[in-house]
Amino acid sequence: MDGSDDDDVSQLSAHTLAALQEFYAEQQQQQDSLKSGPSYDKFSVGAVEEDWQLSQFWYSDETALCLAKEALEASGKNGRIACVSAPSIYQKIKGLAGDDVSVCLLEYDRRFSVYGDDFVFYDYNNPLDLPERLQQHSCDIVLADPPYLSEECLRKTAETVRYLSKGKILLCTGAVMEDLVTQILGLKMCKFIPKHTRSLANEFRCYTNYEIGLDSTS
Repeated sequence: MDGSDDDDVSQLSAHTLAALQEFYAEQQQQQDSLKSGPSYDKFSVGAVEEDWQLSQFWYSDETALCLAKEALEASGKNGRIACVSAPSIYQKIKGLAGDDVSVCLLEYDRRFSVYGDDFVFYDYNNPLDLPERLQQHSCDIVLADPPYLSEECLRKTAETVRYLSKGKILLCTGAVMEDLVTQILGLKMCKFIPKHTRSLANEFRCYTNYEIGLDSTS
């Protein structure tokens, strides 16, 4: 059998691979140049790009800002806030919070280690594998956004939330999870509808166990 066809395919594949590598290198160079510029804000929503393989979908600026303000209001003076798998809310809180507020980000994506001691590596499969500094019932409010719309993910994330929370919980997840959220965490759906920077197939809603000040717009 003539091997010329196979050679053409191999050459094409090598050429395509090289083109892809060049493209990604250019993309990375552009991102690096932006991040080194004077206008770069590492706490802005989108400063770390979404990774769909990790089921990451950032909230819109307006939604993230609303939820951040709610968290600060709910935590009170000298408050302590935990954001579980909710980096865009964490970013907005950091942009608003004073020195009297403590906030941490529990997140699987190690790119967020750029936030130093605020970052806590978190895998919902090991919900209580937390550092000693995150003590039981140490947070005035816990905000959580389980990465997957599954009962298993919700139940395991709920273990973390219950462990950390002094009482107040604000959780964002799909509307289809309402019954499970009520069953597992005792939360009720609120009027506020969170929006994302990209359109999602599943409608998202907020759930809390306390009266919040957010209305039905985002």
